[in-house]
Amino acid sequence: MSALSSAGHDVEWVGDWSADPGDDHILATAAAQGQILITLDKDFGELAVLFRRSHAGIVRLVNLRAQDQGPVCAAALRRYGAELQQGAIVTAEEQRVRIRPPDVTQR
Repeated sequence: MSALSSAGHDVEWVGDWSADPGDDHILATAAAQGQILITLDKDFGELAVLFRRSHAGIVRLVNLRAQDQGPVCAAALRRYGAELQQGAIVTAEEQRVRIRPPDVTQR
């Protein structure tokens, strides 16, 4: 989180919430607030794609060491911020990044 905060991003960690409201609620809250959701969990992408849940962009980090997550995420936000704001899903791994463009019929 500190790498993102240091880069000027407004960061909210659901681990600070009093209870885990579940993935649907987390995704809906981020969408309602216009926040890009950053996760290690592939379930959010499934909610967005298979169940067509609304979102404001998702970054999924895959197989990254804890110390690499912040810098990789910050780089993905810099590089793909415009696409994410349009509702893209970015999957970032150590050696590659995949982008699923926004579903314009959903927006």
